[in-house]
Amino acid sequence: MTTGPFAIKRRRLLALGALTLPAALAACGQPRSTVRGYALPVGDQHSPSSFLPMQTTTTGVQVATIDAGTYARQVPTEWGTDLPGIESTLTPSPGRRRTIALTFDACGGPHGSGIDTEVLAALTEFGIPATVFLNERWIRANPQHTEQLIGDPLLSVENHGSQHVPLSVGGRAAYGIAGTASPAGVIEEIESNRALLRSLGVESRWFRAGTAHYDDVAVTIAHDLGVRLAGFSVNADFGATAGQSTVETQLRTAPDGAIVLAHMNQPTSGTAAGLRSALHTLVQDGVRFVHLDPGAP
Repeated sequence: MTTGPFAIKRRRLLALGALTLPAALAACGQPRSTVRGYALPVGDQHSPSSFLPMQTTTTGVQVATIDAGTYARQVPTEWGTDLPGIESTLTPSPGRRRTIALTFDACGGPHGSGIDTEVLAALTEFGIPATVFLNERWIRANPQHTEQLIGDPLLSVENHGSQHVPLSVGGRAAYGIAGTASPAGVIEEIESNRALLRSLGVESRWFRAGTAHYDDVAVTIAHDLGVRLAGFSVNADFGATAGQSTVETQLRTAPDGAIVLAHMNQPTSGTAAGLRSALHTLVQDGVRFVHLDPGAP
């Protein structure tokens, strides 16, 4: 019988119901009842909890207590995936070999709560560190897998939001998904899942919005909440729609300092096969892989 912190985490997670939300992104758009032999849980419809002010955590991370009304009169002037304040590449490290950060999103929802175990197996086989961005709905649908990811020393677990929507103060949509509709909605989208991760022992410092789209006011709010926004400079699997050869090419040609975006929630996609093929070459070439973590060597 499992005891200790992970047992507590498991009990907390098993008590949470699976979440549902209509999917529009390809990475959330392939319905299935089982995933590589794992049955997908079914639970109650999620209703986001109200945002509660946070304090300084025991790890010393300041979680801002901010008033959504502060941003009520701010009008967005920019929109997209690569705005000032979104980190799309790694900080340069002169004199070091080519360095890449692999990141994998788990989007959640009724068609996006699978797990591509072959992606994880490839990372383990080659000993490759990666950052995984977990959506709140995915966490609630996959309590045991979440525990395993948190306990895997190769992986850094970060925040992919609550409802997997673009970060906007006016409801602006991306790929047909309506964004958060207010400053309070931006705060909720970040902090709901951040609080859940904290309850599982993860102090998340990075955030990536569903669709990876933001307006500039939402970027400011995120920074005021004390989180860093993870963009990307290489799109490896195009929302888990790309085939093996495309994924392999995108990864093999990723430049020094690239933050690579891929997905780990669609096991029927070409992501895992392309990743494994690319890693054979990248490892032989001496490419260095790192987490999205300011403390990474």
